[in-house]
Amino acid sequence: MIEIVSMKKYSLVNTEELLKTLQSLSTPKAKEALSHFKVTTKIAYGIPTPALKKLAKEIGKNHQFAQELWKTEVFEARAIAVLIEQPEKVTAKQMELWLKDFDSWAIVDTCCCYLFRLMPNAYEKAMEWTLREKEFEKRTGFSLMAYLAVHDKKESDEKFEQFLPLIIREAIDERNFVKKAINWALRQIGKRNKRMNTIAIKVANELLQTPSRSARWIATDALKELHSEAIQKRIKSK
Repeated sequence: MIEIVSMKKYSLVNTEELLKTLQSLSTPKAKEALSHFKVTTKIAYGIPTPALKKLAKEIGKNHQFAQELWKTEVFEARAIAVLIEQPEKVTAKQMELWLKDFDSWAIVDTCCCYLFRLMPNAYEKAMEWTLREKEFEKRTGFSLMAYLAVHDKKESDEKFEQFLPLIIREAIDERNFVKKAINWALRQIGKRNKRMNTIAIKVANELLQTPSRSARWIATDALKELHSEAIQKRIKSK
């Protein structure tokens, strides 16, 4: 059992103690939110996100402890594992192992936002994972694209243009959490600047012409935002 020293409320934290703490932080409202937002996961206590982030901050970065927390299969413990993980110590093997454990869109997006996008192989993995058959593994590829588009502001347009053929190819996937992530990736890519907005709109218009109901939904929803006054005003100022 790993013990870590906290600078604040918890003088000594180990996996068992942390799980007890997480259970004590459970709220009916947070539990209802899990159901409402279709977070389908094996074990979840229902804890507000701010409380998880506060705990993670108190624990601090700790690669070994993150490994232990991930093994618990508890949604909130895994979320903390993501937050305290040290990107420089994460291997490609670990990324694959965690990927195969994903059982909800929430842990997918948490991992992409706070960890996977920071990895040096993030662009490579984003493209690779869109080839996967399992719903949450495929979603990870497109969720990662979306987060890279939002946060990697200095990257070249070409890096994101390579994602577009994958978006077109997989837009026929009817599964809810896949098509929503594809739509999200297309919208975020199209909001980077005027040039990428024009290219993303072109892609969306191409998808509108396909017989796929999923592709047409992705395109219609994306075009609403990409053509919106707010987005057009924002990208013109860049």
